[in-house]
Order: sequence, then C-alpha cells, then structure tokens
Amino acid sequence: MTTSGGRRAEADDEYTEYVRSRMVQWRRTAYLMCGDWDRGDDILQRVLTELYRSWSRMRQADHLDALVRTMLLRRLIDERRLRWSRVRLGTALPDVSTTATDPTDRITLVGALRQVPPRQRAVLVLRYFQDLSVDETARVMGCTTGTVKSQTAKGLATLRALLTPSLTGN
Repeated sequence: MTTSGGRRAEADDEYTEYVRSRMVQWRRTAYLMCGDWDRGDDILQRVLTELYRSWSRMRQADHLDALVRTMLLRRLIDERRLRWSRVRLGTALPDVSTTATDPTDRITLVGALRQVPPRQRAVLVLRYFQDLSVDETARVMGCTTGTVKSQTAKGLATLRALLTPSLTGN
C-alpha cells in the first residue's frame, strides 16, 4: 500500500527529473526572448513554481513541453506589461562585445535579436531556436499561422537590417 507521502515523493522525483532534463533549453529560450539572463531566470523560476504547484494535473498533459513553453511565453508577455519592467540599469550587459563584426558570431546575433520587437523576437526564438513549426508556434502564442508567418518575415527583415552594417564592415 502506497501512502500519500510516498506518492508525493514519487511525483516530486518525476517533476525534478523532468525539469532537469529541459532546464538548459528553457533558460536559453527565456534569455533569447527577453535579452537578459537574470530576467529570464526570474521568469523561468516563476513558471517552474507554477508548474510544481500544478504538477499532479499538468504531468498528465499530452504535450507537456508545449504547455511549459506556452507558460513561459505568457509569463514573459505579462512581465513586459508591468511598468517596472521598462526600467533598465544599464545599456549593455558587461559580457556582451560591442566590437564584434563577424555576423556569425553568437554575441552579434543575440545583440541584434534584443533589438527586434518582442512579438517578432518570440516568433523567431520559437521557430528557429526551439525548432517549432508554424502551426506549433501559432498554438504556443495563441495566434493564427498567418500572424506567425508575417511576424517571422518582419522579424527576419529587422535582423537583416540590424546585421547588414556588420556584413559590410560599416
């Protein structure tokens, strides 16, 4: 006979294993969407707390990874709406190189990605860093596939414009 304490310990172990196996990917996604490791970590921590509180129900979801991605995206969007989220302590992170001219350099790409409008950035991260299809991205963002396509096109155009000076050496 399994006690409720035993079931809870088993559920906790299952939760811990699930989170550990995906933490690096989620952390990178949060960073790419908001452009700040600390804010990304804070937002991810809130999502993981919500996930833990509802683990007994959520672990039964057919597409748990998609559910967590949706939670992360919605928390990022909600956080951005708050007035205090517009306050910035500095103009650049200390570990970001501002002199890199190689467009394939990851730092240059992430720096440019930070300048892309939030909704376009979210689409680009989900499509190209999370490798989601147009349909999956639309489901996560709660919009139509046409919106995903147009936001992708606009986001890529913005990235190209931002990276073009690096390509020409100007």
